[in-house]
Amino acid sequence: MTAQLGYHDISKIFARFAAAEPHPKGELAHVNDYTLLVAIALSAQSTDIGVNKATAALFAIADTPQKMLDLGEPALIEHIKSLGLFRQKAKNVIKLSRILVDDYGGAVPSSRAALQSLPGVGRKTANVLLNMVYAHPAQAVDTHIFRVGNRTGLAAGRDVVAVERAIEDNVPVQYQRHAHHWLILHGRYICKARKPACGACIIADLCHSEDKIL
Repeated sequence: MTAQLGYHDISKIFARFAAAEPHPKGELAHVNDYTLLVAIALSAQSTDIGVNKATAALFAIADTPQKMLDLGEPALIEHIKSLGLFRQKAKNVIKLSRILVDDYGGAVPSSRAALQSLPGVGRKTANVLLNMVYAHPAQAVDTHIFRVGNRTGLAAGRDVVAVERAIEDNVPVQYQRHAHHWLILHGRYICKARKPACGACIIADLCHSEDKIL
């Protein structure tokens, strides 16, 4: 694990990310808060591209919890059967939709505890919702962020919670809102797992990785 970078280097890194992409966005297609929640829940062990293909027709007819309940589990399965674990995901989407209708008036709750109480919703999913829907500086650590954080020294940690805390503790406050999106996109397209594109990396000179390929 690469040693944790210092505050000044981290500030420089995020200043470059912000200059390159001032308003980074997630790549899961959605039309409202509820469909974002469903899309994230469906994305476990699936690519964003795959989820977007599966939900394009689904969200056209079921963009609220009640419409999803009206659609029903068998029909939902037909829409998402191209995704991994589709049967369990369908059960979770129907269950969480029922809870949203019965307990929250069809709205997506705004607390991490309430979100994590929903079937199929873990800490990462809750943090994405808090960040994108409620503008909370929550850090949703996925495999990309975990890799980038440890490889570069931006946010060193032995597990996802440690990396999440490292981001919260070390990234300047003005960059917290978009930090996880910048890191996800950097990990997905530049700092890739097998063949990092170090030659195209805008933070290569600040990265502490011993495996840089320049």
